[in-house]
Amino acid sequence: MTAQPTIEFHDGRSIPQLGYGVWQVSDDTATDVVLKAIEAGYRHIDTARGYENEAGVGRALARTEVDREDLFITSKVPNQDQGREQTLRSFDATMADLGLEELDLYLIHWPAPARGEALNTWKALVELKEQGRIRSIGVSNFRVEDLEQLEQETGVVPVLNQIELHPYFAQLELREYHASKSIATESWSPLGQGGGELEDPVITGIAEAHGAEVGQVMLAWNLAQGNVVISKSETPERIVSNFASLQLELTPEEVAAINALDKGEQGRRGGPPAEFSGHQGA
Repeated sequence: MTAQPTIEFHDGRSIPQLGYGVWQVSDDTATDVVLKAIEAGYRHIDTARGYENEAGVGRALARTEVDREDLFITSKVPNQDQGREQTLRSFDATMADLGLEELDLYLIHWPAPARGEALNTWKALVELKEQGRIRSIGVSNFRVEDLEQLEQETGVVPVLNQIELHPYFAQLELREYHASKSIATESWSPLGQGGGELEDPVITGIAEAHGAEVGQVMLAWNLAQGNVVISKSETPERIVSNFASLQLELTPEEVAAINALDKGEQGRRGGPPAEFSGHQGA
């Protein structure tokens, strides 16, 4: 089985660099695909309360023969549950559905500035970590100003920020800020949500040169830059082939060529964090 590289957190823990995500996977389907992902070698599973499939993930965790301590499970508090009391209740529901006593990583799904509850939500995560119910705490889709507020008000820096990140939207400025604070960068939508990367001649050319799939090249590009990356597929063959991206080593020149494809904000495919406060989102 392919060895799983890990990324170190500033709190002393670590995370498997390549994860399997279940965004837009139905609860009924989640059990089967998570079991297939674990069988393929994934040890990092990423879900969220807002995906409405935590129970399905929990059934897979109950059925797998892989030891709990060898798995890394992430979930997220949704926008509608932000605020201290709501977050604590949402976390209890998440843990009941997952069937876990302790969660490896819990994230605030979006900053949702219009709701004005991100700071209170973060304080609840700090509280849960101090109680030993969460091993590490982080955020998702947070901007620099959102991250700064958390640190200034609580003194606690997230271990990780999960953000939209793919060749057409490389988020270099935010990643540089992450590096300055020892915040791990985690990529969602690494294949670009139909933005054209799968047909880009630079990426397809690199894939042909390696005898690899285009999706594997984009995952390998993320891995080469030290990002944690979340792959997602419900197709058994693609679950396996995505995991095989760990074996694909790009040259520095190939990484640089993909870096040059960045379109800045024009490449964004998901909702802008400054505006998004609804129920959906990766």
